[in-house]
Amino acid sequence: MKRVFGVKKDKEPTSSLQDASDRITKRGDNVEEKIKKLDAELARYEGQRHMLYNQTFKLDQAAFAAEEAKDTHQAMLALKSANKELKGMMKTVKIHDVHNLQDEMTDLLDVSVEVQESLGRSYNVPDDIDEYELLDGDGVPAYLQCDKEPELEAELNMPSAPSGNAQIYAGRPNVQTEDEQGLPAVARASLRG
Repeated sequence: MKRVFGVKKDKEPTSSLQDASDRITKRGDNVEEKIKKLDAELARYEGQRHMLYNQTFKLDQAAFAAEEAKDTHQAMLALKSANKELKGMMKTVKIHDVHNLQDEMTDLLDVSVEVQESLGRSYNVPDDIDEYELLDGDGVPAYLQCDKEPELEAELNMPSAPSGNAQIYAGRPNVQTEDEQGLPAVARASLRG
């Protein structure tokens, strides 16, 4: 029978809570070791990243310095060109001519001031004259009113414009008709052909 059914195996001792706790602690320790390894690897990668950023920063500084040098060179070329032009222009300008021009301008301004003072001079009109005494009956000063000359009035008297209907000359029909207000009628065109 032992052959058919086999022999009863010995039972392994069941694990105790302590054994289970020890196994879990061991697995935790393994995970902790892996974390330490990964932390060391992370620190190494962070160091490499920091070094790369430093290199990039140095390259950016070098590029900026090169651009600054180009800008300085361009500015120097522009200053040299301006200096050359200024020297050429200053050869034609004489300080004596500038002083003479300034003196002439001062003299002209003095003459202008004299003219303005002359134009603004008072004609010694007494202070006791009242404006309203100078006014005529129309409220316009007498010196501003028109002189009434009979010759001008006669020239302005013109014959009056003709009124009424114009005469129709023989042989010529009056083609102009009037509308109800007495205005010349407008010819109407037909829209139909």
